[in-house]
Amino acid sequence: EDFLNLIFKAMMKDSLNSSHPVSSAVQSSEQIEEMFDALSYIKGASLLLMLKHYLTKDVFQAGIEVYLHNHKYGSARSDDLWDSMNEITNGTLDVKTLMKTWILHKGFPLVTVVRQGKNISVQQEKFLYHVETENWTSDASYLWHIPLTYITSSCNFTHCTNAYLLDQKSGM
Repeated sequence: EDFLNLIFKAMMKDSLNSSHPVSSAVQSSEQIEEMFDALSYIKGASLLLMLKHYLTKDVFQAGIEVYLHNHKYGSARSDDLWDSMNEITNGTLDVKTLMKTWILHKGFPLVTVVRQGKNISVQQEKFLYHVETENWTSDASYLWHIPLTYITSSCNFTHCTNAYLLDQKSGM
């Protein structure tokens, strides 16, 4: 419950145009300090949970083990974790591409789901809680790779979960 409250606070900050990406290039020590705030840590943790749910616990755990093994007694770059996950997924999913859309963009998407009979359509756009005109920049080109999971009437959440990766502005 506490973590969920922290997530909602981070999302509120992240929904402002003055937000910042989880990962970005920095040139000064002041910029480094700005990057290590609650938004970076809480959003980062939330993104790892999203990835774990999408990949499944076993696949995610195997990716973490590969990452730790490959970088023991050494240093790592931000892409190294995604590369380790890609080793485990064997090309079935480009984890690096998926996660970069989340860590290099500020904010998060609003996903609209419309049901028309048996057809479902989904659409994404950047969510903004409040537009600050002095800091406003157009983010219309933002595109997230959004892992969506769903269930149907023929299965339940614990036994049968379907997955869909929304990697375009809209899909069906």
